[in-house]
Amino acid sequence: MSGAILSSGQAAWMLFGAFFSLLLLRVPVSIALGLACLPPLIIEERLWPMILLQETFNGFNSFILIAVPFFLLAANLMNIGGITDRLVRFSRAIVGHLPGSLAQINVVLSIFFAGISGSSTADAASQSKIFIDAQRKEGYDDSFSVAITAVSAVLAVIIPPSILMIVWGGVLTVSIGGLFLAGVIPGLLIGLAQMATVHAYAKIRRYPTYERATLKEFVASFLVSVPALMTPFIIIGGKIFGWFTATEAACIAVLYAGALSILVYREMDLKGLRLAFSETGRLSAITLFCVGTASAFGWLLAYYKIPEAMLSGVIAWDMGPIATGFFIAFVFLVVGCFLDAIPAIIIVGTILQPMAEHAGMHPIHFAMVSIVSLAFGLVTPPYGLCLMISCAVAGIRITDALKDTMIMLVPMLAVLALLIVWPDMALLLPRLLEPDFLK
Repeated sequence: MSGAILSSGQAAWMLFGAFFSLLLLRVPVSIALGLACLPPLIIEERLWPMILLQETFNGFNSFILIAVPFFLLAANLMNIGGITDRLVRFSRAIVGHLPGSLAQINVVLSIFFAGISGSSTADAASQSKIFIDAQRKEGYDDSFSVAITAVSAVLAVIIPPSILMIVWGGVLTVSIGGLFLAGVIPGLLIGLAQMATVHAYAKIRRYPTYERATLKEFVASFLVSVPALMTPFIIIGGKIFGWFTATEAACIAVLYAGALSILVYREMDLKGLRLAFSETGRLSAITLFCVGTASAFGWLLAYYKIPEAMLSGVIAWDMGPIATGFFIAFVFLVVGCFLDAIPAIIIVGTILQPMAEHAGMHPIHFAMVSIVSLAFGLVTPPYGLCLMISCAVAGIRITDALKDTMIMLVPMLAVLALLIVWPDMALLLPRLLEPDFLK
């Protein structure tokens, strides 16, 4: 940058070198991002260290990001208030007769849970406690149980409402309502791919199958689950029809989940309510602090024009939308292995956005390719947060579950490739239901 002591290349080496060095020393990602910002702020005459605090605060001082703790609170209220138990019962009535019944229920519950919580880590934590020990008792291999629980949990960041979609929309100025609609078809297709994988495993390994639910059992489980199943329709429908914003939708999800837990199902007491609030506060603090330090890191990237310098050669390749989509997916698949999804969106998403625009990718299509690619990082080492959670609950090493996890990712990669080649997978619902979201 003109007048700056450091060039774009020097600043990039300093920022990324410090960041990855701190990661190797096992410094938490959010703190590593903040500390990596300090050397340029100290060296550069026009900057000073207090900018780190200023930009960190600016990063999470956003009305849109208020939705993050509210969606986390809604997920915790669901788990403690008995809503999840009703959804398990209904899931069993739907797919309990398929091969590998308990694992099929695991996937279907993840689809339902994704439509309410928006948090894959909350999904992984709750479902690991519900399913891993139960599958172990029914003769499922530990590696398979952990793998399907972790892999199905990633649906929560793809099927709306998704915390990653909220962060993406706020940082890159993309319609959150459009992103919510765009995630429905890819998320359901990935869920079906996971169910097909479970079917194949169950046939090969002879996993148990339940009897088909009777019509009476199906209707009873459906009726008791209707209040819980209404949550995603309230959230997404209200956003589509303009009744409330994404943040207001999150608040309504909390009120609705609280009313179900306390007044309808009557399974939450004051102790459970206090636990839900304390767990939400802990997870929200971690998430939003990561958003703040990543924003400061991103501000320095913009100050030194590092994205332009990094992409100048790639843009010159003049790739079309499909080739660009595969390149973007590859970058996010690699980055997701080492970096949490939220800082990856703020840092890498802003770097790749000009490239996507140059190739003619629609902003919502670009967002969905990126978010789906980042979802893989939740189960791929060395980061793999959902896989780590599931392995911790099961009491096994990550390496023991890695083979089955990688096998389960293959059909999901096929869906990602289809999403890149066929943009209408993401754009069809926004175009049909609310064309204004595409503008």
